[in-house]
Amino acid sequence: VTSDHVSQLANWSPNEERTEEVPFCVARVVLQDLSGIPLLVDLAGMRTVAESLGSDPSIIEPLVPVDMVVDHSVMIDHSGSDDALKLNMEIEFERNKERYQFIKWGMQAFKTFGVVPPGNGIIHQINLEHFFQGIREKNGIVFPDTLVGTDSHTTMINALGVVGWGVGGIEAEACMLGQPIYILTPDVIGVNIIGKLREGVTATDLVLTVTQMLRKEKVVGKFIEFFGEGATNLSLADRATIANMAPEYGATMGFFPVDERTIEYLEQTGRDKNLQTLLRDYFTAQEIFGMPKEGEIDYTRVLEFDLDKVVPSLAGPKRPQDKIELSKIKDKFIDILKKPTENDGFNKPADTIDKSYPTKEKGVSLKHGDVMIAAITSCTNTSNPYVLLAAGLLAKKAVEKGLKTPPYVKTSLAPGSRIVAEYLNQSGLQRYLDFLGFQVAAFGCTTCIGNSGDIKPAFNEVISENGLVVCAVLSGNRNFEARIHNNIRGNFLASPPLVVAFALAGTVIIDMDNDPICTSPSGEKVYLRDIWPTSDEISEVMSYATNPETYKKIYASVVEGNSLWEKISAAKGMVYDWPKSTYIANPPFFNNFSMELPPQVKIKGAKPLLILGNSVTTDHISPAGLFDSNSPAGKWLKSEGVSHKDFNSYGSRRGHHDVMIRGTFANVRIKNLILPPNPDGSRIEGGYTLLNGNKTTVFEAATHYQKEGIQTIVLAGEEYGTGSSRDWAAKGTLLLGVRAVIAKSYERIHRSNLVGMGVLPLQFMTEESVETLKITPNDTFEIMGTDREIRPQEKLQVVVTRPDGSTFKFDVLSRIDTSIEVEYYKNGGILPYVLRKLISSN
Repeated sequence: VTSDHVSQLANWSPNEERTEEVPFCVARVVLQDLSGIPLLVDLAGMRTVAESLGSDPSIIEPLVPVDMVVDHSVMIDHSGSDDALKLNMEIEFERNKERYQFIKWGMQAFKTFGVVPPGNGIIHQINLEHFFQGIREKNGIVFPDTLVGTDSHTTMINALGVVGWGVGGIEAEACMLGQPIYILTPDVIGVNIIGKLREGVTATDLVLTVTQMLRKEKVVGKFIEFFGEGATNLSLADRATIANMAPEYGATMGFFPVDERTIEYLEQTGRDKNLQTLLRDYFTAQEIFGMPKEGEIDYTRVLEFDLDKVVPSLAGPKRPQDKIELSKIKDKFIDILKKPTENDGFNKPADTIDKSYPTKEKGVSLKHGDVMIAAITSCTNTSNPYVLLAAGLLAKKAVEKGLKTPPYVKTSLAPGSRIVAEYLNQSGLQRYLDFLGFQVAAFGCTTCIGNSGDIKPAFNEVISENGLVVCAVLSGNRNFEARIHNNIRGNFLASPPLVVAFALAGTVIIDMDNDPICTSPSGEKVYLRDIWPTSDEISEVMSYATNPETYKKIYASVVEGNSLWEKISAAKGMVYDWPKSTYIANPPFFNNFSMELPPQVKIKGAKPLLILGNSVTTDHISPAGLFDSNSPAGKWLKSEGVSHKDFNSYGSRRGHHDVMIRGTFANVRIKNLILPPNPDGSRIEGGYTLLNGNKTTVFEAATHYQKEGIQTIVLAGEEYGTGSSRDWAAKGTLLLGVRAVIAKSYERIHRSNLVGMGVLPLQFMTEESVETLKITPNDTFEIMGTDREIRPQEKLQVVVTRPDGSTFKFDVLSRIDTSIEVEYYKNGGILPYVLRKLISSN
């Protein structure tokens, strides 16, 4: 980092062309286990390579503090009972023993690698409540806290005035090993918040509305800064909810400046008084303390958001930006049920909408729209005491009226930290949540990451046999297809009190304004308005959530006192010995590693492995949830002697490439347009493609092409790679032999991850697409210029050869955006680049 870089950034102009790179060196890195373990696997693999080349393996060592929170492993196998937490944790440790042994090896092998064990909460809430210090000090210099994290929702920390965002594990490794993140100087969009939230409106309703608005404004890759009088009045928890969902509205950050609310939060969470004083003094000295008022800052563009216009809402049934007003959910869902699949509907005949289908469970029938899973989950909302206390108060009023949840609804509560459990108990509200089946089932991401556990076999059977579109309602941030549960097609994001309300109703086909939620045992029709808590009622119990002593007590022993964790044994030493495991394996990315750069080979004669539509997410590319015995990954595990009950999830097995390559493009809802449509016009779903005219799995086809020496590419529409920042979406793409992706547009992290793995991301020109160019599955592709050094964001030409020998050409934009990315690509990816650099400088 040079003085020129500093000067260049200091002279930032709101509307200049963005051509200059900024090297960003972070103060720390945070990891969750699903992405952190693959990162640790790569570091261990790099040490193995360094040792094999005669270098000191200790040169592979994080140069900044790294904290991993194990929060993505626990599943809701048990719920609705007082022993659910205990049983789920026992199963978690049984399933994940090999992973946790490897993590413990990493704790002793790397000096700067800290771990918060399972059973404590979710990474982003712990980052707010515990890791955040506001400023850092090194060699007598005080500087602001900055970070990146291997989870999209790292942006939650932006609420406290911290610059940081989610990156793939690939980029995070480079940061840990001393590499800056190189970014183009950003556009900064100012959002002027005005007004005040109405009575009965929650932060969840607010963030779903913000998400919808900013998605429409196309803020992908921008920095968002919230300001104005309305922002000043938002609590830190409400700001955190908004910042958390920056990935859903597409921004790199959703930033709130440091002000009195930040200091207030530090006090409420038991932080040291000296830290509070130093934070205020530092930001005041830098003249950046306080919330900007309208007109004080020159932004690239200014948008306005009126809090007064926010109404109770949900989002779904497939994307977080698809907001639906609560009063319209009944009509909207019925409309979506009837719509044809090509219009993003479920194509159900009108005469089936109200039809009930009996199950083998006595007295239980199911129909379209029934709520099968109701989960209070996810850092987005469980970090916000207002909405959690609201859920508890709503449960109290419901129980007092004698209401119960239907027997088919799987209910669960998974707080983002032990603080939540403490204040719900102290306020006396947990017992009412317990009565409705919302006992604490885990401290972790659970349903939001797809670890919802299964529903009863009798229900699955009826849903599958009759093509029922049943629903999940969760207080999460992601509801992509097949993420929550493979058999649940409609997934809705909602506030915690609405999760409880829909659990009581048992269906989303309800007008919450005019239809009763339930009928009480005495015959009283109970409406949502009868049990919805007032803001005064919530304020009366808020003090339980802002007690500094509670925070001090909980976080004094966050790494200790877990007997299950303490029993885990681990290998010792600087270099891992790679015992046989179906969870952890020496990564193949360094096979045949040499200090010499690999030759640049032209992409020529390439066949399309997949042709995909718009909004293909990293869930579609690299699913995180459960998988069955007949999938390629399931067959491999069975061949290794693993029984189906021990499969765990794709997410938990990211440390083993043999599972993950077989899971790439294996989502049960992905639609590969290479396959011909079904007779009714709908698209075949699942991880399939054509090979020599025959339907087969993507993995089998990719294996065949690689054996034959045939290169492959992927073609896609807009927003390719939206969603979680899964590095395996890029790693799996590489290992399948895909050399390039051509898409209409990319999600920021996935584009970066593709480059980081040596896969070439290309972008169609503005008006062009698979459809306009009439590309077919039988075409063959040559990408000109790929046998030389590619310049940042240059135009390349693609030559397409038809089966009859005719050809046509079209231009694409190389999305290797910066000069450092050129170096990564030349080296075959960021990891070989860093490894060569470290070994050569040793």
